Amino acid sequence: MNARGRQAPFTLAVCAEMVFRELPMGDRIRRITELDFQVEIWDWTRHDVHTLAALRKEGAVYSSMTGYVRGSLTDPAGADELLATAEESIAVARQLGIPRLNLHGTGLDRDGLPLVPAAEVTGPMWLAARHTLSRIARLGEAHGVTFVLENLNTTVDHPGVPFGRAQDCLALVESVGSGHLRLMLDLYHAQIGEGNLTALCRRALPWIGEIQVADVPGRCEPGTGEINYPAIARSLADIGYVGTVGFEGWASGEDTAALHAFRAAFTVPPAR
Repeated sequence: MNARGRQAPFTLAVCAEMVFRELPMGDRIRRITELDFQVEIWDWTRHDVHTLAALRKEGAVYSSMTGYVRGSLTDPAGADELLATAEESIAVARQLGIPRLNLHGTGLDRDGLPLVPAAEVTGPMWLAARHTLSRIARLGEAHGVTFVLENLNTTVDHPGVPFGRAQDCLALVESVGSGHLRLMLDLYHAQIGEGNLTALCRRALPWIGEIQVADVPGRCEPGTGEINYPAIARSLADIGYVGTVGFEGWASGEDTAALHAFRAAFTVPPAR
């Protein structure tokens, strides 16, 4: 197992789309790697994949990326497109050594808004989403990767996204019941939409593929808002979570200082 980003008991990653934004993507990844974090990216089609792959020789380790380009969970044509672009994404993930491919309730535009917004989620939409995710899980199993379904808040950042709540994403993941479909539990989004984060983490633990964090309000590093992330980190350690925690947020000030604050929040002293 690669030790990049290891901060026992977790592995720490940083979203390169949201920090060091004055730099080209390759230099952002170098800075994140120099600071000993793994790297997360979003839509791979917006980047030079060959450049990203070459950075692996410099020590970069990629944690996750968006696992589709177009498509949706609930209509037949959108589901077929989701599966097709997921296959394309798997090929890129193989080049970059990425183990987790991220999904949403529907495709998002560059502003994070749903391409197909949903005023309400109906019973047939639930059944269609479960069927699509079962197909995705089989695709992941065939290629040895894990797809992760991310919860998104619909109040601030992603109005109209179906299956946005963490509880809804968890219900879908549980109903499929595959080791190749997990939950990307984003605690920033969950705090806005649901709250009660420690209980949510405990409930979701068997199905968590990764946890993402940022503080509320503002979506900046831990310590800038209302979430007690050191307490969350201790709770995660106590319930046995040993996976990846990714900072998917903005820096409130200087980027390096923000990443140090992220690491400090998820440094858990040994229990006495």
